[in-house]
Amino acid sequence: MHRICSTLVKHGFNVLLVGRTRGLRLPAPEVTYQRHWLSCFFNQGPLFYLEFNLRLFFYLCIKPVDVVCAIDADTLAACTLASGIRKKKLVFDAHEYFTEVPELEHKPSVKKVWQLILKLCVQHVDAAYTVGPILADLFTQQYGKKFEVVYNMPQPIVCNKRTTTKQPILIYQGDLNIGRGLEETIDAIKDMDVLFWIIGDGPIFGRLQQKILKNNMADKVKLIGKVLPKDLPGYTEQAFVGVNLLQGNSLSYRYSIANKFFDYVQSGVPVICANFPEYQRLNREYEVGVLCETNPESIRQALYQLLQTPHLYQKISDNCTRAAKVWNWQTQEFKLVSIYQQLTS
Repeated sequence: MHRICSTLVKHGFNVLLVGRTRGLRLPAPEVTYQRHWLSCFFNQGPLFYLEFNLRLFFYLCIKPVDVVCAIDADTLAACTLASGIRKKKLVFDAHEYFTEVPELEHKPSVKKVWQLILKLCVQHVDAAYTVGPILADLFTQQYGKKFEVVYNMPQPIVCNKRTTTKQPILIYQGDLNIGRGLEETIDAIKDMDVLFWIIGDGPIFGRLQQKILKNNMADKVKLIGKVLPKDLPGYTEQAFVGVNLLQGNSLSYRYSIANKFFDYVQSGVPVICANFPEYQRLNREYEVGVLCETNPESIRQALYQLLQTPHLYQKISDNCTRAAKVWNWQTQEFKLVSIYQQLTS
């Protein structure tokens, strides 16, 4: 969101990012756009989504706006109602296949509610975009609205590849949610002479802590927690391999392209990656990693392949450097800006 908002400001838009407060937060970086955080009494479940959308709706009804952008399905109802009442343009930014996330796998009634919200609301959007070609095609067919593709690629960085440890470092950066391959990776490296840095926070943080202690791996697996975006590349560039593993039973995961995939590449770090269609396509374009299944044995084999084959690792690392010149935000921002310029011209 910081990248999107900053880009729009750079191209002459006045941007207000609206979110919600949630527990302890890192100090907010200085930004060029406005921000407003809504406080909610409920923090999860149906009552949270109802309260948040009501608060967001009333807030949007009083703010001076020309275009309202809903980020994923959980803000779409409020944004659709507010933009409709005020006769303002509506944009839908779909970061994921929301109705197919793992959290809804065993909640068919909840899934139906979200499917209904999407069916009713997407028909009213004036422009829509998502993170990859497969989801764009799927959403276009599903909702009868054209979805553009704007990849979540990072800004180009100057990479200073280095390491501060004798042991190779695996790194994971992102939300700590179920189905992200974290527990499987911990199991995979039990008997390997490597370190595993886990950067981020989320619902399974405590579960990971317990697993690390139970397996006596506190010297091997480090839960670093949240890190400011400006400090993250300093961790990433120390890694031997970046971990981007997801469970394939979630269609949201199977069709996704995670931000971290491009972040690793931008830092020159080869990726151990889920063997999903979008990653297969990208890896054919530039071989930047090893694709595998999300189970301990497959992860272990992929890691040994990179550890024990120096010429393969060097080849993939060099490919990351080449890909980073193409897979960056400079190649994507003009698509984003064009969408908003067409709505406001």
